[in-house]
Amino acid sequence: MDNRIRPLLRRYADFDFRIDTEGPEWAVRFSRLVDGQPVDNIKVSRGEENIFIWCFFLAVVELAMDADIEAYQWVKYLYIDDPISSLDEHNAIAVANHLAQLLKRQDNRLKTVISTHHTLFFNVLCNELGKARRYVVNKHSANGGYLLRPEEGDTPFFHHVAALAELYQAAQEDRLFTHHFNMLRTILEKTASFHGHKNFSVCIKQDDDDPDGILHARLINILSHGNYSLYEPQQMLDENKAYFKKILNEFLNRYPFNPDLFPQVPEAATAGTP
Repeated sequence: MDNRIRPLLRRYADFDFRIDTEGPEWAVRFSRLVDGQPVDNIKVSRGEENIFIWCFFLAVVELAMDADIEAYQWVKYLYIDDPISSLDEHNAIAVANHLAQLLKRQDNRLKTVISTHHTLFFNVLCNELGKARRYVVNKHSANGGYLLRPEEGDTPFFHHVAALAELYQAAQEDRLFTHHFNMLRTILEKTASFHGHKNFSVCIKQDDDDPDGILHARLINILSHGNYSLYEPQQMLDENKAYFKKILNEFLNRYPFNPDLFPQVPEAATAGTP
């Protein structure tokens, strides 16, 4: 297995590995050349660890695609869920491109489904795979369920617009959790970048008593850097809910998003009042 993983890993990373099978529990040991000398048992970053896991998975996929290996002939379908967490944009592009080339191989007999929340990864896959069917998962505003909507045309759906609609609905229904500050910060950063600014604070409305928008920018900075898990959501404090709604509503009133996605956007309430 090592010999199958290593060529894949070299596409993305400059460290090496070995699979230790001698102890009571198997383990993966990482190493790296430093000044021409190998340094063993190094600690790799989370992104590097994810790259290794991805390459391990790809090695198994290649086995499943090989018609000469009977052990994997039972595999008919392949499901890949967001393989690019904790990766920089360069690696996200590289992973998407490599995956597309692998799936387009003539000997590939597997039917594949790929799901992702990463806009860049999705866009690269769309360009590489051409006529592959594409769908966007949207939350149903009426029954709280989800809709699988076909994505048509040449321009892939912008994930941040769907995320913004989800935040708006959560605020309207007073279902705000701490991780929603992370989502809001991401949207503000994308908007600022689109308009050519380096800092998301330019997207925050300035109050008369806070002309530089420092208070709200600091709130988002602090509240978006907590260790907030999507799998163990925590309700926001009432005061933080009020600040969140104020920032969100002022943002929606300031930028002309499609009003059909955000019906009856209220005028921003006074911060500190839920």
